[in-house]
Amino acid sequence: MENLKAYLLEIESFLKDYLATSNCKGYVLGLSGGVDSSLVAAIAKSAVGKDKLFCYAVDIDSHPSDILDAKKVAKQLDVHLEIISLSKTYHSYLDELKGNDFMRLSKSNLKVRMRMCALFAYAQEHSALVLGTDNYDERYVGYFTKYGDGAADLLPIVHLTKQEVREAAKMYGLSEDLYNRTPSAGLFEGQTDEKEMGVTYEELDNYLLGKEVSIEAKNRIEHLHKISEHKRSEIPSPKPPKR
Repeated sequence: MENLKAYLLEIESFLKDYLATSNCKGYVLGLSGGVDSSLVAAIAKSAVGKDKLFCYAVDIDSHPSDILDAKKVAKQLDVHLEIISLSKTYHSYLDELKGNDFMRLSKSNLKVRMRMCALFAYAQEHSALVLGTDNYDERYVGYFTKYGDGAADLLPIVHLTKQEVREAAKMYGLSEDLYNRTPSAGLFEGQTDEKEMGVTYEELDNYLLGKEVSIEAKNRIEHLHKISEHKRSEIPSPKPPKR
């Protein structure tokens, strides 16, 4: 992007103006310690101030480092962060569903949806809107959970590639260890975004920017985009009846 700084100011104005006309009092954000949510926190704080930003780190069997990173980001940005543990609730829910033998993906998506349920509950209590953290790469290939992290009221950084997210994080003064952290949703031991997608963020960035990528990467990206179309589309319904 030729002028990333100017575009970030556009995002700030968008958040400020949207809130002013929404009849809501602030924004709720799930802070994971990853670069995407950290950047959204920085942008939102700059746009509307820390008193209108409510950050939560929702712990569901999370790696301890994820919570520590979330606390680190909150301290760096000087925003309030509340830690919520749903681990016991998650395991109780699995027991009730008789789902302890569910495949790992089903369990992972359940965690993500429980996190988002919590954020929307807090948003209603605060008369606030939920900020999503999906970037351009993730949205294009559908690397988000339907009705989980894909559920949000606004998607501030959805037009930024992963590299642009990292560059923007630098501009907002986030520490290097945070914006260079291996991208992971922290859903299970050893999980990383790139392993799950089967393509690197660099390859995704290049593809989306019209640059050359290997045929293997191109085919993988286009396949992911095709099979995830349902995540980006409206819920299908039949034609309305004649009245």
